[in-house]
Amino acid sequence: MHLTLRQLQCFSAVARNLSYTRAAEELHLTQPAVSMQIRQLEQQAGLALTEQFGKQIHLTEAGTEVYRYARSILQQVEEMDDVLDKLKGVAGGRLKIAAISSANYFAPRLLGTFYQRFPDVSVSMDVTNQKAVLKQIVENEVDMAIMGQPPKDSQVEAIPFMDNPLIIVAPPEHRLAKRKRIAQKELEKEVFLVREPGSGTRGAMERFFREQKLKLTTGMGMGSLSSIKQGVRAGLGLGLLPRDAVQVELGIGHLVELKVKGLPIERQWYVVLHKGKRLSLAAEEFKSLLINEAVELLSD
Repeated sequence: MHLTLRQLQCFSAVARNLSYTRAAEELHLTQPAVSMQIRQLEQQAGLALTEQFGKQIHLTEAGTEVYRYARSILQQVEEMDDVLDKLKGVAGGRLKIAAISSANYFAPRLLGTFYQRFPDVSVSMDVTNQKAVLKQIVENEVDMAIMGQPPKDSQVEAIPFMDNPLIIVAPPEHRLAKRKRIAQKELEKEVFLVREPGSGTRGAMERFFREQKLKLTTGMGMGSLSSIKQGVRAGLGLGLLPRDAVQVELGIGHLVELKVKGLPIERQWYVVLHKGKRLSLAAEEFKSLLINEAVELLSD
């Protein structure tokens, strides 16, 4: 067989996304170019690697095996690149991180500081929900991730680096807005706007209500924290959000923090890595920045 790295990269992207369109977007290629690489790989393999039922793409048994080996080969090539980068020093290295969407309110500032120090490092950050971030770590697709809930997975390690309190916010005209102490039972009378299943903030809210034996009434599902903030301001319901994500709105009076007994939910931000992951020098530097400098940098 005469395989190319490009064929393996294209097939790995298709297998991961189960979509030619999303694979093409991820690789910055056209969809026909990706399809051609997959056809050439299938010709080399002598077997079909994908099959389509309606609009859904699935891996064949052969495709599942090829995907397993492709991931391993591409990971080894990446590790070789990282070793060479270390020999060159930080300059010219690469940094691939994933972050849950609520980290998007501070992570770019930290990346900005890192970029100022190491402008020649190629940096990419994928912002998505907790479930998707954990998948990227377990499958060794990123150097590290920023998460608000440490995953219970033996394949990863989580290192706390900053506090991450979750608070309940309401519009300033809400009936509870001026109360100095709010009983938890009052929350059962309210509707809460929620993120999609798999979101860390949604999971934290559901656990809080379950542990306090409170009934949770959910309203509209929202695809982002920004949407929840706008929904709360419009009076569609209350929201449980990281305090970092609403500092601006609290400061200018567009939202208020409800003083509910037992809140805020005290959590932390974590840098999460695959156990045994060999970090490039660039990744080591960013990890050090998170653990040792994040609190000071973000307090400025």
